[in-house]
Amino acid sequence: MTGTATTATIAPARPVRLGLRENWLQFTLLVVVNVCVGGLVGLERTTVPLIGTEVFGLASDLAVFSFIIAFGVTKALTNLAAGALTGRFHRKQLLLVGWLLGIPVPFVLAWAPAWGWIVAANVLLGVNQGLTWSMTVNMKIDLVGPARRGLATGLNEAAGYVAVGGTALLTGYLATRYGLRPAPELIGVVFVAAGLLLSVVVRDTAAHVALELAQHPKPATEAEQPAGLAPTFARTSWRHRSLRGACQAGLINNLNDGLTWGVFPLLFTDHGLGLAAIGLIKGLYPLLWGLGQIPTGHLADRIGRKPLIVTGMLVQAVGFVAALALLDRPMLAGILSAVLLGLGTAMVYPALIASVSDHAHPAWRANALGTYRFWRDIGYAAGALVAGVLADALNLNATVIAAAVLTAASGLLAARWISDRPE
Repeated sequence: MTGTATTATIAPARPVRLGLRENWLQFTLLVVVNVCVGGLVGLERTTVPLIGTEVFGLASDLAVFSFIIAFGVTKALTNLAAGALTGRFHRKQLLLVGWLLGIPVPFVLAWAPAWGWIVAANVLLGVNQGLTWSMTVNMKIDLVGPARRGLATGLNEAAGYVAVGGTALLTGYLATRYGLRPAPELIGVVFVAAGLLLSVVVRDTAAHVALELAQHPKPATEAEQPAGLAPTFARTSWRHRSLRGACQAGLINNLNDGLTWGVFPLLFTDHGLGLAAIGLIKGLYPLLWGLGQIPTGHLADRIGRKPLIVTGMLVQAVGFVAALALLDRPMLAGILSAVLLGLGTAMVYPALIASVSDHAHPAWRANALGTYRFWRDIGYAAGALVAGVLADALNLNATVIAAAVLTAASGLLAARWISDRPE
């Protein structure tokens, strides 16, 4: 379970080592921090679309999904900026700023007097998630070194998405007992307080990055020296074949999440399910997504990234087909779709991050990961926009069909573009 242990003395009093076992305490603290990160965004999975329709009386699906668009665009841009900001600030500093910006979110969700406040809270939530989630995954990759990247990213994403799913379940239960607001949203105060306090305690990983750079088997050539954001963005987005394949797969993967985030509560409510059942469906998807990343992250280190990415996208496409094919039995449709979407995403998520890390030299890896995470999380906004336009023009079923087609096409593109061999 441990990566290759390598030792160098960066400071006289504290030797720095790469490896999971060698850094288990800091790694564990970061796992718990990401539980809090996921828990904060999980507040919205069950209740917020219904707050839009039932509390504020929004009639347009696109208007309801506007909070997801705000979240997705802001998080994507923050991910992109986070990669560049790591050249100016320590990862821990950015982690703390992310938590400070997240403090108002649960209070606004609980007591917002108008829908515009909910949208504004999601701008803050997007910045919070972009900084905190980006820094936890970067810091874990820094700690373990190259040998266990898949496992490290799997554990990081598992912690976050198990928290998303658990919080979605809990908010569904609380909404059934106490109403849509404010009780379900106020559990977010616990996540913010715990995340902020733990982030103060955790140590920065700059010395681990320096060690990996010093011992990297392929020293950075002039073309691979730390470049500005624009050249790295171009290299990651389209010039490098495998990185291009990872970016498009990440975008479609999170398009699915953004679409189901808004559509599934409304779709299954229209077919007779209550808040508790919707909470179960919305919780099961990220729970399986989260827990599944522990074995799939480890598997990505053993069999390669590409098989899991391609298979995972196709499994997600089948999940959307199942949701519509069984819609006359909505509970079965929701659960089966959630299982397939969760398992498919679990295959894809850590393998994509590890694939980007494999193809990016440590000298520009943070910017490459920021670029990938930009494209991945712009998928939230794309999913909500596609869902809103199609649902208003046609119906909610049309959005699910579109997601199935796009996901299958993305899997085929991943099969064509992504390579497990350095290029």
